[in-house]
Amino acid sequence: MFERYYKLPNELVTSIFLFGARQTGKTTLLLQQFPQAEYIDLLDTLTLAQYSRRPALLYERYKNHDSNTIVIIDEIQQVPLLLNEVHRLITQKGIHFILCGSSARKLRRKGYNTLGGRALPCYLYPLVSAEIPDFNIDKALNNGMLPAYYVLDNAYLPLSAYIDVYIKEEIKAEALVRNLDNFTRFLDAAALTDGEIVNYNNIATDCWVSANTVKEYFSILEDTLIGYLIPAYTKKVKRRLIQSPKFYLFDIGITNYLLHRKEVVLGTTEYGHAFEHFLIQELVAYIRYTRNDNELSYWRTKDGVEVDAVIAHSVSKDVKCAIEIKSTEDAQNKHLKGLRTFATEHPDCRKILVSLDRITRTTEDNIELVYVYDFLKSLWQGIYF
Repeated sequence: MFERYYKLPNELVTSIFLFGARQTGKTTLLLQQFPQAEYIDLLDTLTLAQYSRRPALLYERYKNHDSNTIVIIDEIQQVPLLLNEVHRLITQKGIHFILCGSSARKLRRKGYNTLGGRALPCYLYPLVSAEIPDFNIDKALNNGMLPAYYVLDNAYLPLSAYIDVYIKEEIKAEALVRNLDNFTRFLDAAALTDGEIVNYNNIATDCWVSANTVKEYFSILEDTLIGYLIPAYTKKVKRRLIQSPKFYLFDIGITNYLLHRKEVVLGTTEYGHAFEHFLIQELVAYIRYTRNDNELSYWRTKDGVEVDAVIAHSVSKDVKCAIEIKSTEDAQNKHLKGLRTFATEHPDCRKILVSLDRITRTTEDNIELVYVYDFLKSLWQGIYF
């Protein structure tokens, strides 16, 4: 069992919505961190039936409890009408709730009570390197970082069940799309664009749907936490910049399966793509978990010069750190072009090349060449930003 880096406050001052893709470990996290909490599992058939028939049972059950009571409701989207009773118990009785689920989309889409700001939204991601003793990057790049799959010798075939049951079936069950076949084709196309700049028209052509439908499908992936769009950094000084976002699925193991990558091997193009995806995945989780007013973007000029990750203040857009990601074991000057070009416009930011080169060092123009294991350790210690 892994000890998660992400810690919810032990003494709740507000209620919480905890969202995360399926099998990221939400239930385990909550039971570990709140062992004394009341727990309602809406995946239990009998419990689901009871609360579906009479949501008011929740109020009746807890109306006389102490105001310090913490109640966890797992898979809250299964019975959205319970949120009205949650609302009553929060406002009238001071009960604290942790509401757990894989998506807020169903709640918003049908206009259910989302508690009017009375519950703090929190997000759990797959495992991060800091949570795994003896972390092995090659294992992460092949198996992904979902807890149940990282530990396997080979996660490729088990991941097929995840795709079928927890993604396609969930999308179908919630009636999020009218045509599941079109969405399945889109999901394959989205995997092909993983880590690439999104071109809605090209994907629409490949999937036989409109560009607007493709945008809606991407929105579904984001809302169900199956993927995310990384925006372009567009605060420019003099160069013309690309402004379209990049797309990443939420876990590299899922991408591997959809792309039929049974093994990613060092020295191949596939390994390089997986290496970049994994580090973006770590950065996304770190920024979300630390809530430090930073945001992640990428930077690319019209001439094709690029920096993989830009960390900037979410309001001022001032750059704190620029990161280039290369899976090379021999970091050289040719790998620093993007960072050096970026530095001409943002000279005061920290500049880092993360690679498999084992010698961490700094160039004469203050670009840090950092071995990936050193980078990950420093990242989760809060050293970079």
